[in-house]
Amino acid sequence: MLQLVLACLSAPLTGPTDPPEVAARTESVTAFVNVTVIPMDRERRLPGQTVVIRGDEIVEVGPAARVSVPDGAVRVEGRGKFLIPGLAEMHAHLPGGQASDTVVERTLFLYVAGGITTVRGMLGHPRHLDLRARAARGDLLSPTIYTSGPSLNGHSIPTAEAAGRAAVEQKDAGYDFLKIHPGVGREAFDTLAAAARRIGMPFAGHVPEAVGIARALEARYATIDHLDGYLEAMLRDGSPVSAEQSAFFGMNLGEHLDESKLAVLVEATRRAGVWNVPTQILMENLTVAGTSAELARRAEMRYVPAETRAQWAEVKDGMLAETGSTPRSARRMIEMRRRLIKALHAAGAGLLLGSDAPQIYNVPGFSTHRELASLVEAGLTPFQALETGTSNVAAFFGTGKETGTIERGKRADLVLLAADPLADIRNTTRRAGVMVRGRWLPQAEIERRLGEVAAAVGN
Repeated sequence: MLQLVLACLSAPLTGPTDPPEVAARTESVTAFVNVTVIPMDRERRLPGQTVVIRGDEIVEVGPAARVSVPDGAVRVEGRGKFLIPGLAEMHAHLPGGQASDTVVERTLFLYVAGGITTVRGMLGHPRHLDLRARAARGDLLSPTIYTSGPSLNGHSIPTAEAAGRAAVEQKDAGYDFLKIHPGVGREAFDTLAAAARRIGMPFAGHVPEAVGIARALEARYATIDHLDGYLEAMLRDGSPVSAEQSAFFGMNLGEHLDESKLAVLVEATRRAGVWNVPTQILMENLTVAGTSAELARRAEMRYVPAETRAQWAEVKDGMLAETGSTPRSARRMIEMRRRLIKALHAAGAGLLLGSDAPQIYNVPGFSTHRELASLVEAGLTPFQALETGTSNVAAFFGTGKETGTIERGKRADLVLLAADPLADIRNTTRRAGVMVRGRWLPQAEIERRLGEVAAAVGN
């Protein structure tokens, strides 16, 4: 059944209808007037601001009484609303393989509809390189795309020689980073890490059993995703369950963990400068978030085909039995993951926002907001949670001059909210519109397009 979890990644979420049209690129001018800006450079609100965008660039931010709206500009009334930078989904999946162009484009639209203006694709495919270029040119209604190469796992790199060769090939092909999956042997990993370091190619993802968290930190993963490897390293001495018996990120280990080992792991992570993408909502979906019937009633499930929903229910309903876990162990796993997230943040070890969409009950454009709520549940403030998807992402990619905050000269990736997200993180779901690379999509247009997606999948 765990194989089905991965299989769901490639299941199309949308049906074969016409893709969203993309407006011709022009030097359009848009002004958000009398809006409260949450710039994300530090925790503050700037009320009564006017933000002017020309093309895809923010050209003016200041008090509405001082900043003039240019003639001919599209005027967006911001009174009572809040403007934040666009969010990033740092553990995303984009359709590849045989998926139609329509399915790909509509999946990208779902991200945009949710205010996700940057995605990091974690299961690369050659066609994603073209998508990345089209998105950057503005030829495709899409978030900015970063993409890994195809999966590096025990099958694709069975030997050290294959690992070294794969690193170079993926670098030469133009991928942004290497994606590591389970099953990689220690010799292959060490060769991969050395080759990646030599050619300047980041690597990220899972921590294979043969590698372990200590070696992963020493090798300086760009990101460890899913908090993979941490719980295995926290097994208490003399535990009747070994790390090698860990199932699905330690779901069966919850009752055998030694919390006193947490601080050492957190400090090692901070010293190594390794970022984490927790994907906490994925784990909660599979454990404490409710029954499969309850999750199926989430509003965003209308954008998921019935066949995919049925697969997700099968995975969730069989997860405890499949992993040899118990409800108590699963709850303990979630509790320990929350403590780990809070401790990593408190220590200054970097966190990035990612939900693993599309995955089990994680719909693109929706699950990222559920991940924000899960980070707050773990102990972060709303501002700290928002940092993981805005300014932290800019720091991670080294794009702070162009992205991550609302300032003059930054790229115009923005989300207009009907309520204050610093007061309640759930207000990020109360959108009044999204701007991606300077293109303004009012919420009415987004809802119309979402209705087309729902109809396309028979809902």
